[in-house]
Order: sequence, then structure tokens, then C-alpha cells
Amino acid sequence: MVLVLATAPAIARQDITGVVLAGGRGSRMGGIDKGMQPLNGEPLALHALRRLAPQVGATLISANRTIEIYAQIGKPFGAKVISDTFPDFPGPLAGIASALRAAQTEFVLTVPCDAPYVDEHLAQKLAHALQAAHADIATVAVVDAAGERELHPVFALLRASLADDLEASLRAGERKVRAWYARHKAVEVPFADEHAFYNVNDLQQLAELERPVSR
Repeated sequence: MVLVLATAPAIARQDITGVVLAGGRGSRMGGIDKGMQPLNGEPLALHALRRLAPQVGATLISANRTIEIYAQIGKPFGAKVISDTFPDFPGPLAGIASALRAAQTEFVLTVPCDAPYVDEHLAQKLAHALQAAHADIATVAVVDAAGERELHPVFALLRASLADDLEASLRAGERKVRAWYARHKAVEVPFADEHAFYNVNDLQQLAELERPVSR
């Protein structure tokens, strides 16, 4: 007798909602709206959304300020704007919670608004790893030539069914992304291209990106 192991079906693009997380306080930029800062004449959030949208079936923008402008940015992509339901900029977990609740798909893929070079195969690779591991969350670990790993937890594919648990954790005071991930079955997916997960932390870094770079 041959034992055939059932495998989970692949996650379709249409089953994923992509979310640009732009609802942060922007503390390292002096409190300004980070996603609105221009790179090559366009807001950082637009760069992230443009690379994310082709990989998913629907898109959202998580924002707590300049809602009307974000709505205009998202309009060509059909991206609605959602906001935190928790006050005082509690961090990316709040944006993720709102996205999990708002999504009409089984899966949610999040990226930060200050990451203009999102990997074009991000959704595909995370989806494959999540299904293979029967996990709840798949996130990015950049691995360099020496084998050193750097986790980028805000780049993540999550099951929308985690919404209730995340909201309860936030109400209990949890604010750390990695701590909440540790409550669930999470898989770290290795990527080699650090550039694809570069995020802009301050205005000096943003200015440096404006300089021509040969790649």
C-alpha cells in the first residue's frame, strides 16, 4: 500500500490582501508622516504600494493621518484606507489588527510604508512557506553571505483568522510584533536581497536614496 500525503492547496493571489502600513508616529523623522515623504518625487507609500499591488488580489493602506491624500494614492490600485482602532499610535500591531479585520480574503500580506523596493516575489515565497509549514504567519529573514540572519517582522503574511487574538493581545497591552508572533506558529523565510527590504528610518537615509546608484 502506498501512503499518499495530502498537501495544502497553493494560496492564490486573489486570496491575499496586501496592506501598506503607514499609520506610525514617525518618531525617527521628528513626528512627520513617513509614508508621505517624497522619494524621486513620489510618496514612499506609493512606491511600496506599486510593488505590492501586482502580487495580491486586493490592497489596503493603513494610515492615521492625511487620510484624504492616502485615499488618492490608493485610488488607482483600488486600495481603501483603514485606521487604527486603538489610540495613540500603538505601533504596527495595531495596523495589522485593523487590516486583519478589514480584509475580505483569507490571508493578509503587510509591508511597511518606508520600504520602496519591496521584493516582487514576496507574496509567492511567503505563501509557499506558510503552506508548507502549516503555519499561521510567515515573515522575512534576510540572510547575508556569512549566514547571518536579520528578521524583518513587518513584512509578513498572516491568516486573517488571527484578528480576534491580536485585538485581545493589544487590549492586554502587547505592542511588540515578535512577542505576538511567538504566540502562534510562525515561519521565517530566508531572502538574500537586503535591498528589497531596506526601510527608510530618517530623513538623511531618504536623501541618500535620491542619489544615483548603479545596481
